[in-house]
Amino acid sequence: MENRVEQLRKDRGLNQEDFARAIRVSRQTVSSIENGRYNPSLELAFAISDFFGLSIEEIFIHERSGFDEKE
Repeated sequence: MENRVEQLRKDRGLNQEDFARAIRVSRQTVSSIENGRYNPSLELAFAISDFFGLSIEEIFIHERSGFDEKE
């Protein structure tokens, strides 16, 4: 799943360590989320969206599979 976490964090002038402290996770977790190696839990996704004042959908971009709802 793609996300805008790194862009939003940098726009706020935060380094990974400060952002991690603000949302109560490790810097390694922030790095993994930003690099797409880790998808956050729903609870963490809400913490991130609350921090930035955006909806989860505005931060995390779900890539749909080939599933067509009309079939």
